[in-house]
Amino acid sequence: MNWTREEITTKLSEVRELGFVRTKRKGPTGVGFTLETLLGIQENNIHLPDLGTFELKAKREGHTGMTTLFTFNKAAWKIGQMDAIRRYGTEDKNGRLGLYQSVTADPNLRGLRLSVDDACIRLSSSMDQTILLEWNLADISERFDEKVGNLLLVKALVDVRDGAEHFNYHQAKLLSGGPTKEMLKEKIRLGDVIIDLRLHDRGTESARNHGTAFRVLEDSLEELYGESEELDI
Repeated sequence: MNWTREEITTKLSEVRELGFVRTKRKGPTGVGFTLETLLGIQENNIHLPDLGTFELKAKREGHTGMTTLFTFNKAAWKIGQMDAIRRYGTEDKNGRLGLYQSVTADPNLRGLRLSVDDACIRLSSSMDQTILLEWNLADISERFDEKVGNLLLVKALVDVRDGAEHFNYHQAKLLSGGPTKEMLKEKIRLGDVIIDLRLHDRGTESARNHGTAFRVLEDSLEELYGESEELDI
């Protein structure tokens, strides 16, 4: 279903009139999951926008964390995933070896870093120069446009009552005119775009990959778009 601008405005006005709503899920994803529930949107991992034309993102007012834009693994791995886990991973408290790391243009504690040129984004080791993953920049730009080229960003005031967050979704913006390849390159170089590796040894000499995520600092999210329109909700 493709939501129209009028439908989005009407629905969000109804949500705002509810005032502070108790979170429907604990943790960082509570603000988004609660809003989706109020709007009648089923949680999904599909590669298309939540509202047909617009992808929905909710954030806590004043929060400075990261938000996931999309996941993309297609033909990106240049070494075996188990090899990557063994060489660059760490053990969790249960002794399971995993590769759960955030990677930016600056090398992280395991020496992993991002680099970008006119053709490719590469995730490599600054210690042994091994390229773990490589994406075609045009493919990432296309994926961005497909999933989050148009974004509905909803901000929520937060009040903690009896140990539980309550959200008041009070502001909404329609963001469009997503980044050019040059802007993506710049944001990667500045460290505003982050790649999260999320895989582990499943115990059968094979890797379980939860999806390689392209993420952005929440403070930089709006800077990715050329146009911003605040909705009257």
